[in-house]
Amino acid sequence: MKTLIPNTTPSKRAQAFAGGDVESTGTSQSNPASNAAKYWQVDHSAYGEVTQEPLSKIALLAAENLLVASQTIPTVTHGDKANVDQLEAFRRSLKDEMLSLNVKLSSLAFFVKALAKALKQFPRFNSSLTPDFSSLVLKSYVHIGIAVDTDYGLVVPVIRNADKKGLVEIANEIIELSTAAREKKLKSSHFGGASITISSLGGISGTHFTPIVNPPEVAILGITKTVVEPVWNGEVFLPESKLPLDLTYDHRVINGAEAAKFLKYFCSLLDEPKRLMV
Repeated sequence: MKTLIPNTTPSKRAQAFAGGDVESTGTSQSNPASNAAKYWQVDHSAYGEVTQEPLSKIALLAAENLLVASQTIPTVTHGDKANVDQLEAFRRSLKDEMLSLNVKLSSLAFFVKALAKALKQFPRFNSSLTPDFSSLVLKSYVHIGIAVDTDYGLVVPVIRNADKKGLVEIANEIIELSTAAREKKLKSSHFGGASITISSLGGISGTHFTPIVNPPEVAILGITKTVVEPVWNGEVFLPESKLPLDLTYDHRVINGAEAAKFLKYFCSLLDEPKRLMV
């Protein structure tokens, strides 16, 4: 998505990289952010009529987080596609039951459940670097951040203990958090401590994108709109519903092979959604 809200306050070192107090780093180097500001010192009105719109507090906070992430995290994005024919068929088979329970069982609920299971299988993805970047903090809990687009910017509330919740409970929580986000009713307890974040553009458009890791997390999963593609089965081409996935990860913690295995496993869970119940 466009911007993400940080889970924790950046360290002094990170703030220095983002244009904070340079003296706190113990060096006399000039501030890169201040030097870069010259490119924005332009009288735009000299070229035509303009108006000015102040950025929201959330947008300003997100901008700081993006700058810290881009300047301190060496990232790689790995792409794959999941076959979601069985998932959608299974979801449709539950439609009447969900209606009777007044539950909107979205595809996102399945993605959260699958991601929680994948984090258990690949614990390195559920970690954070220490502030001095010398050790990994491996987490026993599984909290999934959900990027929600609102009129005042993007926010990332967190589904706590997603690995211990069923699909119905996750689906209800997604609706509750999304509604609270758009109505500006989220509390501080809804933020922070995410193991990983899902940034989904599936309800809008697009085929691929490169989401930015939300520090101190080590990965973020981007999801775009499902497309139907012809797939050769050895004899004929058959239509399959393919879900594009983009996993951006911190290369200091995760290597390419680990990322490929992680996403392959995640795809296998969506390909056979009943495995999520085990």
